[in-house]
Amino acid sequence: MSRVLYVICCGAFPSENAHELVEPAQADGWTVCVLTTPYGRRFVDVPRLERLTGFPVRSEYKQPGEPDALPMPDALVVAPATVNTINKWGAGICDTVALGYLVEGYGLGLPTVVVPHSNRAHMAHPRFQQNLALLRSWGVTVLLDGPREPKRLPWRMVLDAVNERYAARDA
Repeated sequence: MSRVLYVICCGAFPSENAHELVEPAQADGWTVCVLTTPYGRRFVDVPRLERLTGFPVRSEYKQPGEPDALPMPDALVVAPATVNTINKWGAGICDTVALGYLVEGYGLGLPTVVVPHSNRAHMAHPRFQQNLALLRSWGVTVLLDGPREPKRLPWRMVLDAVNERYAARDA
């Protein structure tokens, strides 16, 4: 079975271009599954992503006893990652399926890459900066932790970082 990459999208405009990460990741040999925060779901093209990946886009926890619709991840990418998600992740809060996988990912030792995305005022908050430092101390790769242009992320840079992290875990 191929490597499984979970792409987690939060409620920010770059999420509408998540396919620009999914397609090259698949070309690099990843099986890709997309999860979103509940608000992030509003930004993604759910039908397009489900067609591309062959999996449902998850934004809610499954029901007890319901089988898993997604294979277990081998690596995680959170892009774009909002201040809200980063701050909750740093606190270990699992009130969304996306956060549940992020918190669990640490315990499983999954290679994880995050691209924070928000405005300058949000990103200046001391707790946010502390949580970025905390994530780094846990081994999370934090890319581009300054304010972002509204709609574009360097998806190839993100994919290169996760490929590097995944390769390094076996070295």
